[in-house]
Amino acid sequence: MAERSEHREQSLGEQSPGKQSLTGATEARGLEALISRAARAGKGPAPVERWNPDFCGDLDMEIKADGTWFYLGTPIGRMPLVQLFSSVLRKDADGKTYLVTPVERVGIRVADAPFIAVEMNVSGTGDDQVITFRTNVGDVVAAGPGRPLRFVDEDETGGLKPYVLVRGRLEALVARPVMYELVEHAEEIDIDGKTMFAVRSGGEVYPIMPAEKLRRLSA
Repeated sequence: MAERSEHREQSLGEQSPGKQSLTGATEARGLEALISRAARAGKGPAPVERWNPDFCGDLDMEIKADGTWFYLGTPIGRMPLVQLFSSVLRKDADGKTYLVTPVERVGIRVADAPFIAVEMNVSGTGDDQVITFRTNVGDVVAAGPGRPLRFVDEDETGGLKPYVLVRGRLEALVARPVMYELVEHAEEIDIDGKTMFAVRSGGEVYPIMPAEKLRRLSA
């Protein structure tokens, strides 16, 4: 599988630059070359929110629930390439996720969230507490105004799935080991007259669950 992935990535880009397009490039280097021109590689995300290109169809690319990127059914093994693709991601109001360049917008599939928060750091205490996350593609995000945390009950397992907003409508799912670390910094806080188990960051309070429910689960 690794050899197949490497072969596919190395063989990208036999088309001339003038003929390349996201939907027309069937090999990874063609995609990489095209996106690198839009993404300003190494300089952070591209200004995709300011671009309004035509929709050019869907690409056979998927981000699995564990954050692994697949292209043509094969995992993309090169992290610099994944980071490059992630820099031109955009989730629109229609709920779909796209790779966006100034001239094209193509749809990709996302099983859950496009990013995974794999590490966190806590500084300060009380109202001054700030929780900062690092994603699997290198984003660093401090939860707070404009970058909220939200917690979703996982009905099928009875578990909890925290998400932090990274940019635009793109979120990172907090990895389970990081989630356990996160809830260690939670406390009981009165929110609108109801006692909630919640966590503070950047001057904001993010409810996890009612304190009563937590006591029942812990019994």
